[in-house]
Amino acid sequence: MAQNSLSQPVSLADLIKGIAQNDGDFSTAIEGLTLHRRSSPTSPVHCIYQMGLGVVVQGSKTIMLAGKSTHYGAGESLLTTIDLPVVSHVTQASPEQPFLGLMLTLDPQTVVQTAALMTPGKPVRDIPFNPLSVDSLDEALTDALCRLIKLTDEPALAGQLAPLILQEIIIRLLASYHGPQLRHLATAGSPGQHISRVVGWLKQNFARPVCIDELAANAYMSPSTFRQHFRAVTGLSPLQYQKKLRLQEARQQMLSHNLDASSAALSVGYESASQFSREYSREFGEAPQRDIKRLRLQGE
Repeated sequence: MAQNSLSQPVSLADLIKGIAQNDGDFSTAIEGLTLHRRSSPTSPVHCIYQMGLGVVVQGSKTIMLAGKSTHYGAGESLLTTIDLPVVSHVTQASPEQPFLGLMLTLDPQTVVQTAALMTPGKPVRDIPFNPLSVDSLDEALTDALCRLIKLTDEPALAGQLAPLILQEIIIRLLASYHGPQLRHLATAGSPGQHISRVVGWLKQNFARPVCIDELAANAYMSPSTFRQHFRAVTGLSPLQYQKKLRLQEARQQMLSHNLDASSAALSVGYESASQFSREYSREFGEAPQRDIKRLRLQGE
């Protein structure tokens, strides 16, 4: 663990390297905080980004959402305001200058409660919604993140202090360039908030058949308006979003629980194994069994 020093402040990079001493993804005692290190660029990985803050301290990274690339590098932060199925990969890293980063999941309820306590900014209806936003990492936010990581060395105090620092981080994000995007989801009755609720339902019920009219009604919108807002928030149509959730879950089931393709397809809601295989190949570039074999060889 990196040690704090009053005479020589420890940098965010040093704090991450103190915990992530080798390549990998490292959970911490702080709920929602993970640290990441890579010594070389990585292959694209399909994953779900939850509402949260990503920070690159060294190196660079690319996120692909619905065919659109978002790049961020050293000294930049990426805010994800809703759960999104993305393709992510490290683009700049070396043994001498490894990629160093962190991910901090944000609690939507805490964001809503904190936003309600702050002075309202420009009405969010006047600001285009973007599910991914990139901004420079300022000194104050960097300091708060450093203090959060340092709490891993103080387990007796972390339970009391971590929520305070997390609230400070949310306040600073709300006051920053990222703020309007957070407020889209924190404003009661806003389209973003309604879509966020539907997305949460889809994540829990992706194996069930989807009725667009019912989803639209739950979002208090007409079907055409719902489709428009859903794509604006997630970059995908509701059916595309559901399909990506299904395919990623099926892939994980095959990889972790040794399910065959037909069983995995049924477990996530597919009625046709052949349709599942076709859509899986389009999403991941290979047929299910060949893809899982490749992933297992990479993990050895």
